[in-house]
Amino acid sequence: MTWVTHLQTDDSGPAPTPASYGVVTTSPEAVIPQPSEERVMTILTGAPTAHESAECEPDYVQLLTPDGERREHPDYAFDGDDDLVRTFYRDMVMARRIDTEATALQRHGELGIWAQLLGQEAAQIGAAHGTRRQDFIFPTYREHGVAWVRGLDPVRLLGLFRGIDHGGWDPKDHNFGLYTVVIGAQALHAVGYAMGIEADGDVGTGDLDRDAVAVAHFGDGASSQGDVLESFVFAATYNAPVVFYCQNNQWAISAPIERQSRTPLHWRAPGFGFPGVRVDGNDVLATYAVMRATTDRARSGQGPTFVEAYTYRMGAHTTTDDPTRYRSGNDVDAWKRKDPIARVEAYLRRADAVDDAWLASLAEEAADLGATLRRGCHELPDPAPLALFDHVYAEVPDELAEQRDSYAAYLAQFEEVSR
Repeated sequence: MTWVTHLQTDDSGPAPTPASYGVVTTSPEAVIPQPSEERVMTILTGAPTAHESAECEPDYVQLLTPDGERREHPDYAFDGDDDLVRTFYRDMVMARRIDTEATALQRHGELGIWAQLLGQEAAQIGAAHGTRRQDFIFPTYREHGVAWVRGLDPVRLLGLFRGIDHGGWDPKDHNFGLYTVVIGAQALHAVGYAMGIEADGDVGTGDLDRDAVAVAHFGDGASSQGDVLESFVFAATYNAPVVFYCQNNQWAISAPIERQSRTPLHWRAPGFGFPGVRVDGNDVLATYAVMRATTDRARSGQGPTFVEAYTYRMGAHTTTDDPTRYRSGNDVDAWKRKDPIARVEAYLRRADAVDDAWLASLAEEAADLGATLRRGCHELPDPAPLALFDHVYAEVPDELAEQRDSYAAYLAQFEEVSR
């Protein structure tokens, strides 16, 4: 399959506009109309299917190869040192341990369900570090690595999946919203928050410690939701300081990416009036560099950007899913060779930035985190039955109060029987 797109350019006129998108040919005899050579700029080639992507490297921003070799990019650069790379590595290892431990807890009946992030650690850790503390992040239900970087106690994440709360943290404490289960709704929330940032005058001042951005995380499946596309319209219209960060793990549960879009997802952005960029989602240096650049662009007043982090969901959609029913094990094996943690370890070892003792110490730290998660999960208190009426309205309506009182009377019957 071959994908071709061109932008018609005119140096004396307005910004480039798409002349033709997503022209597909599966035959070498197919004829693709070509504008004049002077007015053509090829912006991307290659839009592999979920199966084809296992054996090829699409056109994206990559700063660290699967073998751990550094490479340069003309538009994005990693400006950190090896100390920062070690921090990335540690955070990815800890995020994977959170995921592994929570999956085991679900298998033992301690959680009702768990949304796995296996394989997406670089997409999350790099993006989280690429933001600044005043930026507000709107997650899905899978951003466990982002939550870790933001300083959220991972035990707090378990409450939602254990069924004892709807997310037991104050979003203001970490500028990290509650997990959103309604697919794509957080994109609207992020744009509304970004419009508020603009109204407060906290964008475009030039003060990097003040100017703020909203970041909306979502997956490739959510990119088909009306909420997400409507958020694009509002973001572009109001030039909102927001970054749309799509972790394209190539599977919307069992629907492959080619059923979601006939073109790379970030190509959608120019149609709404703002830029899009695709980044190697398994490259933590690249995701950091792209997120830092796009958020700083937004905070300077230049508006939204769509970032497509091209990665792969190594595990199941959730622990209720069986991916062996709809995808090839060969694809999974191929993507294991692009593991985001292994490539960073290869780089750090080659740079003599870590040794066996450091890695062993980190493994012990991860094991301690696992023990903390197990203990913390078991110690989570069951909620009081009447608590479901709390934190819904600032002022409880009469009808809801009546329902609460009726339910309280119903529960009291059981207390009388038990005496």
